[in-house]
Amino acid sequence: MKPDIPVALTQRGPAEHERREQIIDAAFEHFRLYGYAKTSVADLAKSIGVSSAYIYKFFESKQAIGEAICSQRVGQIDEALMLIAQSDQSATLRLRSIFKTLLTRSLDLFFQDRKLHDLAATASAQQWKSTLNHRAMMYSIVEKVVNDGRESGEFERKTPLDEVCMAITSVTTPFSHPLLLEQKTPEQLEERVQAITSLVLRSLAK
Repeated sequence: MKPDIPVALTQRGPAEHERREQIIDAAFEHFRLYGYAKTSVADLAKSIGVSSAYIYKFFESKQAIGEAICSQRVGQIDEALMLIAQSDQSATLRLRSIFKTLLTRSLDLFFQDRKLHDLAATASAQQWKSTLNHRAMMYSIVEKVVNDGRESGEFERKTPLDEVCMAITSVTTPFSHPLLLEQKTPEQLEERVQAITSLVLRSLAK
């Protein structure tokens, strides 16, 4: 079954507002320095010289602020993968590049700053909307490439499309989930992503 996309994030106030961006920037810095769990709305309010009540005009909770940050960061990965999916390369090369780029971008995002790791882990564990949107976007990206591969004659057409896309989307999880990423070294993950990509491509071949 194809996931629904997008799941709307909870929002208050105007979508584009200088204060909203200021709150998000301050939250990102605090989460980076102190971690998500140790940062309060009061801390954020103090850092930009406003009251907590003022922040609640834009975000209903600290989680809503975290959601906004996760959506921005994960959205950058999704954009990079969609560009690959829409490229002129063969479907086979695109799918291989998508797996590799997902791993590389996810490692950079989750581990370039260890204090942000707990935010990503919390988002995944609690099934935040930003996480659900990322999964749904991954499905759409995979669906685009598989469809193109079927039309070009690279991939088989007998297996139901939704089964193929759901299976491929599922096997990308170890290369983007923050808790699974830290269980292996980058070298081990690189070896696994190559092996799994090759297995997926063999299963798609006519």
